[in-house]
Amino acid sequence: MDTTAVHTINANGIRLACRTWGPVDAPPVLLLHCRGADGADWTAIAERLAAPPRPHRVYAPDLRGHGHSDWPGDYRAEAMSDDIHALLATLGHDSTDVVGHSLGGIVAYLLAQRHPGVVRRLVLEDVCAPVPLDPPRPPAERPAGELPFDWAMVRGTDSQRNAPDPVWWDHMDRITMPTLVIGGGPTSLIPQDQVAQLAALIPGAALVTLDAGHLVHESRPAEFLGLVREFLDR
Repeated sequence: MDTTAVHTINANGIRLACRTWGPVDAPPVLLLHCRGADGADWTAIAERLAAPPRPHRVYAPDLRGHGHSDWPGDYRAEAMSDDIHALLATLGHDSTDVVGHSLGGIVAYLLAQRHPGVVRRLVLEDVCAPVPLDPPRPPAERPAGELPFDWAMVRGTDSQRNAPDPVWWDHMDRITMPTLVIGGGPTSLIPQDQVAQLAALIPGAALVTLDAGHLVHESRPAEFLGLVREFLDR
């Protein structure tokens, strides 16, 4: 079975849109997108992860405030993590592999910190350590016209990026499942020393850099997929 239809699932008091690929009885993997995107961003990777000879059941939800999911106004990363925990429970998965890119990576590592039992293996794509920005990121100016995400989400996530909760740093040692951190190299907008710092904070995490920029899975999909498949299939 393979479908890219968007399904709506009630989780954590809101509606989350979710795309699915692959056989229903295959090992599950959850893909979490970056800020401003939605689950469709993962389509090329999801289709390959769902394909034989080692298919996965792939889920790619729209985070709250994005795409077809609800735009409830509260855009703390902790709330997004709670959404995903509830989504997995609704889908009936006790444990799944989780791949998160940028904002989706923050949501993924918070899920792994707070509910380590539900994450079998963790992949973080171009995600920096939770260090305060100095100087802080200035308020962004809203573009004209309709947007595929809630502009309040940009404000909320910028606020947490400027001053992340110190608990995020303190609880990195709670991430005890096998973890792979993939950096985008010198052309990424994410400081790569902070990506390396994140990997160093997580016990036993492996760090691999692909010179691809911030959108590693989009710029170098074959290499990204190879790394992820090898890691998840161990």
